Amino acid sequence: MQILLVEDDVLLADGLRTALRREGFSVNHVATGKDALAALITNQPEIVILDLGLPDMDGLSVLKQLRADGKGPHVLILTARDATEDKVSGLDLGADDYLVKPFDMPELLARLRALERRTGAVRTGRISNGRVELDTLAHSVSVDGKELDLPRREYMLLKALMENPGRVLSRESLEEKLYGWGEELASNSIEVHVHHLRKKIRADFIKTVRGVGYTVSKP
Repeated sequence: MQILLVEDDVLLADGLRTALRREGFSVNHVATGKDALAALITNQPEIVILDLGLPDMDGLSVLKQLRADGKGPHVLILTARDATEDKVSGLDLGADDYLVKPFDMPELLARLRALERRTGAVRTGRISNGRVELDTLAHSVSVDGKELDLPRREYMLLKALMENPGRVLSRESLEEKLYGWGEELASNSIEVHVHHLRKKIRADFIKTVRGVGYTVSKP
């Protein structure tokens, strides 16, 4: 799940990126409204975390432009503005959720998981496919009831595939889900992760569609 974080507080943004990546999200960060709108043209995150007090324009203006066509990603407003009229304005302009700073990280994560479920990819905390079960709350994977020890990106890749059984995901789309801007990425990173997962689960669990990408069968 890819998140665009729009936050001008550098220390807060760094802390959020670290915490969210630890939870299995791919996070890209911008500090201004203009950069956020530019990023939304070139990238398609599933969720935007949007501060309202941006240095160049009001976050509500960003939200209004983002929702101009009635579409766009889910938006969670994360702001110090706690007045009821601000909350009403944000929700009326198309925000999906509104959280006031200071906030508790577990609550933010719970709200992000709720938005993730609304994308249609995940409807419960557990995803099963044959012998394989993935728990999105515990960030664990088991095969025949035996838990696997998976590095973060192997877990993220498996989660992306199991959320979309029968759908072929391209290497490029998987890279976007696993890596944020500026993170080190080798040309064969996805292939290496797939190779390791096949060794740990089953050789034919992840199928390669030549020239297109990777998929897992529908349960």
